[in-house]
Amino acid sequence: MPNTIWSKLSHLQLGRYAEYYAKMEFASYGYDVYTSEVDDHGVDFVARNPVNDRYYEIQVKAVRNLDYVYIQKDKMVLSPQRLVCLLLFEDGTLPACYVIPSRVWKAPNALFVDRNYDKPGQCSKPEWGLNLSKKNLPLLEPYRGEAYFAAQDCST
Repeated sequence: MPNTIWSKLSHLQLGRYAEYYAKMEFASYGYDVYTSEVDDHGVDFVARNPVNDRYYEIQVKAVRNLDYVYIQKDKMVLSPQRLVCLLLFEDGTLPACYVIPSRVWKAPNALFVDRNYDKPGQCSKPEWGLNLSKKNLPLLEPYRGEAYFAAQDCST
């Protein structure tokens, strides 16, 4: 059992661990995992589902607290091949894994937000966001990793 005191890890250490954990999660369900050496396009790794021979570009996000998480729009195109693997870390437990198809941002809601920052005085780049809160956690539940992988295996 790994150390699960996530609060002792730096932001960089937690992010690195999250990427490895996400790769192992996909591999444990039979996916072939391909690591990219450079993450300059918002892709942390590529995974191939051997059941349907489809390739997916995965962006990993790690959070310790329920908070706002975002991905700049220029780093993530909304397509069936792009997935976000969100890992929620809580001290004393293994991370909760969620696999979110990027297409969900085509219909924003309280959890999945679309921020363009196109008003005068707004200088942030446009982004896709996850507004993580206790109130919004039920909206995240359909994307739990186990449910995602079970649905993928049934798609043959």
